[in-house]
Amino acid sequence: MTTLSYDDVLLQPQYSDIRSRSEIDMTTDLGRGLMLSTPIFSSPMDTVTEGRMAVALGESGACGIIHRYNTAARQQRFVERALTLSRSAGINIGAAIGITGDYLERAEGLVSSGVAFLCVDVAHGHHILMKEALGTLREKYPDLHLMAGNVATLEAVNDLSDWGADSVRCNIGGGSICSTRIQTGHGVPGLHTVLECAKTDRNVKIIADGGIRNSGDIVKALAAGADAVMCGSLFAGCTEAPGEVFRSSSGETWKTYRGMASKEAQTDWKGKYSSLEGIASKVPYRGSVSVVLNDLRRGIRSGFSYTGARNIEELHAKAQFIEQTTSGLTEGHPHIMGRTW
Repeated sequence: MTTLSYDDVLLQPQYSDIRSRSEIDMTTDLGRGLMLSTPIFSSPMDTVTEGRMAVALGESGACGIIHRYNTAARQQRFVERALTLSRSAGINIGAAIGITGDYLERAEGLVSSGVAFLCVDVAHGHHILMKEALGTLREKYPDLHLMAGNVATLEAVNDLSDWGADSVRCNIGGGSICSTRIQTGHGVPGLHTVLECAKTDRNVKIIADGGIRNSGDIVKALAAGADAVMCGSLFAGCTEAPGEVFRSSSGETWKTYRGMASKEAQTDWKGKYSSLEGIASKVPYRGSVSVVLNDLRRGIRSGFSYTGARNIEELHAKAQFIEQTTSGLTEGHPHIMGRTW
């Protein structure tokens, strides 16, 4: 079977009657009161999302999911502090929980603190422990939005929906600091994952999670059927991400970014490590997340306009993908620096 990743395709430009990009509405309704004016979540990772990131994204119409790699009490304080610091009433802030151990205790504390939704966060979501956890959580919180994942197949999306999930994170092994595919030999390319998962006949929303590097990838993911995307590396270099800015010997500024299945993250979190399915690295410091988010929004609106789509539903209906060769990929990037005059 041949599968496709984001670089393997382009969206074909189409006739557009959109006179101004201000006509484009990126709002996404994910169900049970979870609505975003910008269809972007930040990853629940310890180098991406704590209180400051959640507030900044929430106030901009996107959404941060506060990570679970801490004590239940500390995670609850992050949520409470973020909701107190926010200048906007009713912003969306989510928080992650696992599927074993203290996940119910965490859920109770987080819900009492006012989270908009819970993200049931595991590496391999198509699993009996996910089935049991979702069943318990849905019974306990019948009206709360439950996000779950990660998965990579249509069968998995359907099962998680049947088990109680309102939205599902789709992609395994596609993150920039994830090594699952190398370590385990398992995974499905990101765009193919979204295309397949979006075929679901369940009332469930698709979150494209992993491999998103720029606004063009976001447009492709949404066009393939996603209702929103989740980003890690795009936000890890921002001021609001946890961790300090550091300067290299050559004068460049960076921030740490690491996978939660990396040796470093596991050791910090639980004092030991097991399966190594991530790495620790660094990303360039990018300044305020509001600047990054505004740039992404400009690119997304432009992308919608090239298809002639005023909203996500129209993009789903109108988008036309074409496959491209490696030469096409090279041609599509600024390539003057490699030219021999």
